[in-house]
Amino acid sequence: MYAGSVHLHNVLRWVILILLSLNVYRHATASAQPYGEKDRKLGLFLMIASHIMLLLGLFQYFAGGVGLERIKTLGMGETMKNAEYRYWAVEHGIGMILAIVLVTLGYGVRKKQFNDFVKHRRALILYTIALLIILASMPWPWREGVGRPWLPGM
Repeated sequence: MYAGSVHLHNVLRWVILILLSLNVYRHATASAQPYGEKDRKLGLFLMIASHIMLLLGLFQYFAGGVGLERIKTLGMGETMKNAEYRYWAVEHGIGMILAIVLVTLGYGVRKKQFNDFVKHRRALILYTIALLIILASMPWPWREGVGRPWLPGM
């Protein structure tokens, strides 16, 4: 079950990157258009996917051997001294949680009593920052010690 959650987590990152890129593009090009149903649905799909990803990540953190278990085994001091252990125990999770909070705030912009231009601009800023944090926090294949394959099984 744990291996399946890792594979689903890996595949879902591409869904989130695509949805986040679509949202950034939409809000960057639609500043003069009304904030409508298309914007709401794109944001909703992104928020649902990111929250599912968060649940999978929390399951892996608590049930797997590289998150909380590593801290319990080695202690926080030793975990923080090793770059790979620190990445999985602290950096990856904090970065992704912060990005998911920004995605949720970006989706919530639609409820605010601003004009459409301001809504698009605020959503664009929040989604762009979330995208940058996700790109910096992902275990890309070239990252030494923490890299994961592009797709499961590769």
